[in-house]
Amino acid sequence: MSTFPQNEQIDSQEVQLACFHVGAEIYALDIMRIREIIRPQRLTPVPKAPAFIEGVINLRSAVIPIIDLRKRFDQPVRENSRKTRIIICSLTGRIIGLIVDEVLEVCRYTRSEIQPAPHYLSGRGADFFLGVCRRSDDLVMLLDLEKILTSNEKINLELINDHSVVS
Repeated sequence: MSTFPQNEQIDSQEVQLACFHVGAEIYALDIMRIREIIRPQRLTPVPKAPAFIEGVINLRSAVIPIIDLRKRFDQPVRENSRKTRIIICSLTGRIIGLIVDEVLEVCRYTRSEIQPAPHYLSGRGADFFLGVCRRSDDLVMLLDLEKILTSNEKINLELINDHSVVS
């Protein structure tokens, strides 16, 4: 079953995707999910948080958990560079930050240009992706923000927010 219904009116609708690097791969998010893109800030570590949660930041009086997508996607971790950014996103009523290696550009695609994620992707992490599209000669994996965190991890995220506010 395709995530994007197939009919002519929907196929011609445009979607704007923010493209970014995590390691050598290019990923994208619907810009409607993105609040802002910021430079890395000082993180406050959170004890007993999942390994891919780097900590929390205080952004305009909001405590925001920060997820390192390299760790989430089981890629080698490296030091932040001057191109490293944090993408602040909305996730089911909560705000989270995603550390990415570099934000590239916003690309426009029609829904018909976005193909379902390849069926051969399986195993842990395969459902992180809604689909795939082309950017020049590269393939861009469209992230499913809802599935970046499992149900248990979302609950842990709520606890992290609650404890951080009290501290």
